[in-house]
Amino acid sequence: MKLRLPLLTVVASLFLFSCVSSKKFKAEQAKNEALNTTYVNVQQTLKECTDARDAANRKNGDLQKENDNLKEQVAFLKENNTQALKQLQDLSVISASQAESIKKSLDNIGSKDVYIQGLQSAISRRDSLNMVLVMNLKGVIGNLDDEDINIKIDKGVVYIDISDKLLFKSGRYEITPQAKTVLGKVAQVLKNQPDIEFMVEGHTDNVPYRSGVLLDNWDLSVKRATSVVRILQNEYQLDPSKMAAAGRSEYKPLTDNATAEGRAANRRTRIVILPQLDQFFQLLEPQS
Repeated sequence: MKLRLPLLTVVASLFLFSCVSSKKFKAEQAKNEALNTTYVNVQQTLKECTDARDAANRKNGDLQKENDNLKEQVAFLKENNTQALKQLQDLSVISASQAESIKKSLDNIGSKDVYIQGLQSAISRRDSLNMVLVMNLKGVIGNLDDEDINIKIDKGVVYIDISDKLLFKSGRYEITPQAKTVLGKVAQVLKNQPDIEFMVEGHTDNVPYRSGVLLDNWDLSVKRATSVVRILQNEYQLDPSKMAAAGRSEYKPLTDNATAEGRAANRRTRIVILPQLDQFFQLLEPQS
C-alpha cells in the first residue's frame, strides 16, 4: 500500500500535465490555422492585383506598338505630302503661300501625335494610382464575402459597393454598430489619400417604401447616404469638403429585381472615388 500511493500520485501528475499540454497545443494549433487562412487570403488578393497589373501592362504595350505604327504612317505620309506639294508648286498648280499653309496643317498632325502620347501616359499613371488604391482597400478590409462588399475599377473609376445588411437594419437608415468596423477600414485608406474626393450613393430595390417622414425609396436612399457621410466625418475625421451624398433610389440596379437575390444585390451603398480632372490634366504637363 505504501508503494501504491506515490505511484498513483506520479500517474495523476502526468495525466494533469498531459491535459494542460494538450489544451495549449490545441490553442496554438487553432492560432496557426487562423494565420494560415489569413495568409491564403492575402496571397489570393495579391495574385488578383498582380494579374490585373500584368493585364494593364500588356494593354499598354499593345497601345504603344499601335502608337509606334501610327507614327511611322504619319511620317511616311508627311514625307510623301511634302514631295507632292513641291511638285505641285513647281508646276504652278498652287501658290507658295498655299503650299506653306498646307505644310503647317501637316506639321500640326505631329503636334497632336505628341499630345496623344502624353494623354496615354497620363491615363496609364491614373490607372496605376487606382490599382494601388484598390490593393490598399482590399488589404485592410480582408476576406469579407464579395456578396457583402465588392471593390472594382470600371472605366477608370474605383467603386466600393457595400450591401445594406452590413450597414443598416431592414427599412432603416441608422448605421448599425457592426457597420462602423467596415466603414472605419474604408476610412483608414481614404484618410491616407487626402486629395481624393468621393461620393456616397444610396441604392434601394424596387419594393415601394414609406415610413414616418420618409415618403419613398428616394428618401430612404438619400438618408442612408447622408448617414454614412456623417459617420465618416464625425467619427473618422474625413474632410467633409471632399465628400458628397446622393440617393439613387431604385433606378440604378445591378441586376433584375424579380428575385429575392436580385433585390438583395440592388440594396447597397456605393462609394465612388471621383476622377480628379485637374490632377489628371496636371499629369499632361511637362515633369520637372
